[in-house]
Amino acid sequence: MIRILPAALAAALLASPLTAAQVDTPQREPYGIALEGFAYPYPVHLLPVVNDGEQLSMAYMDVAPAQPNGRSVVLLHGRNFPSSYWAPVIKMLSEAGYRVVVPDQVGFGKSSKPMGELHFDTLARNTIALLDHLEISKADVVAHSMGGMLGVRIARAYPDRVAHLVLTAPIGLEDYRLYVPPTPTEKIIETEDKLTADGYRKQLQTNYAIKLPPDAITPFIDARFNIKGSPDYPRWLRAFVSSGQMIYREPVAHEIALITQPVLFVMGADDHNAPGRPNAPEALRAKMGQNAALARAFAAKMPNARAEVIPDAGHLVFLEAPATYKEMVLGFLGR
Repeated sequence: MIRILPAALAAALLASPLTAAQVDTPQREPYGIALEGFAYPYPVHLLPVVNDGEQLSMAYMDVAPAQPNGRSVVLLHGRNFPSSYWAPVIKMLSEAGYRVVVPDQVGFGKSSKPMGELHFDTLARNTIALLDHLEISKADVVAHSMGGMLGVRIARAYPDRVAHLVLTAPIGLEDYRLYVPPTPTEKIIETEDKLTADGYRKQLQTNYAIKLPPDAITPFIDARFNIKGSPDYPRWLRAFVSSGQMIYREPVAHEIALITQPVLFVMGADDHNAPGRPNAPEALRAKMGQNAALARAFAAKMPNARAEVIPDAGHLVFLEAPATYKEMVLGFLGR
């Protein structure tokens, strides 16, 4: 019987040959909701944290420089991006001698997706807990998009732990509650669940004025939509929607001018991202997302801040204008 099986198997395969497409493009396993299966550019570690009584894990990369300058930088990601998108900035900072710590905030990327609501104060405490764990007493903070709102909260709540703050195309420079009516969480979940990968790509291109080629955006599409095949997808979706509610319900615009540490705003001239704009009354929509002007206005009234606006750049300014971004950020941190 053992000798017959190989021949029988071969006959069966010949009788039902695989198509070229089946051989060349095997069906991909869905990512887990902690982005299992999605590659990061450096090793990922996990820090246990407890948020509102729930045992969770905070994922992070910790990249050591070849020639240390004795300083550390924490990178804070945006809402729609895994922290892996910081790869060029990690390399830039590491080559300049910085130790680079890159967390996925709880609720995002490779970190746990909590059952409870997300809050900026909680994410700030988690970030400081990570610095304590790594024995980093003070760090520079470089933040993007939603991470800018978190960076503001960290700088305000833990001023002794932040040396410089770089706000890269931050959102939260205005209080969106002044324009957008509140929306029930269940309604947002329903809307987000109906969004397709093509619809999401168009949403990113429209909202973020992205200047990158389409294939450079594809990993962001994959990181979101390949999760849909996971049995835990509803938990991921609820956490994702909670992060949107956090942005709306917990504004930081009223705190930005109170920051005393050196602050650099790096803005894309074409970035008019304003979360919730489609839900605002039509008469108010044009007033939202004047981000470069808002950054300049904040910098003018802050004790130690300046705003730089990069022409022909959108929301992903550090990927769209890497040489200019490098010059601005390294020059600022080196002050």
